[in-house]
Amino acid sequence: MTTSAEFISFEELEDVIHLVNKVHGYDFNEYSRASLKRRVSRVMGLRKLSLFELNNRLVNDNDFFEYFLKEITVNVTEMFRDPDFFNILREKVLPYLSSYQQINIWTAGCSTGEELYSLAILLQEQGLLGRSLLYGTDVNSDVIDHAKKGIYDLKNMKLYSENYRESGTRHSLSEYYTAMYDAAVINQNLRDKTSFSIHNLVSDGVFNQFQLISCRNVLIYFTVSLQEKVIQLLYDSLQPLGFLCLGSKESLRNEAIARCFKLIDKKSNIYQKID
Repeated sequence: MTTSAEFISFEELEDVIHLVNKVHGYDFNEYSRASLKRRVSRVMGLRKLSLFELNNRLVNDNDFFEYFLKEITVNVTEMFRDPDFFNILREKVLPYLSSYQQINIWTAGCSTGEELYSLAILLQEQGLLGRSLLYGTDVNSDVIDHAKKGIYDLKNMKLYSENYRESGTRHSLSEYYTAMYDAAVINQNLRDKTSFSIHNLVSDGVFNQFQLISCRNVLIYFTVSLQEKVIQLLYDSLQPLGFLCLGSKESLRNEAIARCFKLIDKKSNIYQKID
């Protein structure tokens, strides 16, 4: 029996994946095993659980399973993360989107919502927010609840402001939130243009047609076959000539899929769907 998270094997991980699927209906079969192993090990280490204890809690303790799911699926995020990406959007993508009467944007795997609010700020500065709707989805209900509130730790705003300035703006991030004690509350006019909901990229389908989809730093947790499946979903969710934004470590590796896109920016992995 495994008594330390440090020694959980890939074989034991397969048992955990099978158990979660059988008991709770969450299918992690096509997630990267190396990533899952690190995250499951982290949970076991934090809670000081043996493999037997982990499996027992997953079966019998729904509160623990919610915690487990959050730890396994949560992605690290921040406002204006990778400032060059937002600068490229401002210069190369938003001028094109300005020709649309209605702009629909989807951030897939939005975590706690910082990126979606960053996009909303970008749109407001370009005079496009009034005719835009921004959708954020994630498989994790806890981060969706957090994102809906639009309330973040005020201490994080220093880093977020630095990111924002590096993205090429002449504004101040403080224009877009209200400081209340130790919290920063995103302005209501930005929140009014956002919608957050649960969506599973692994099992759920297309729910709208978008001019821009951002799915950054999500695919790296999936196997190659699942990456291709998700990219096909994103492609089907884009309007003709819509833009797909992937993370700096992600790209369109499948040649058949890549031929359906035009590369807009190599460094930021921004693509445009070919009509």
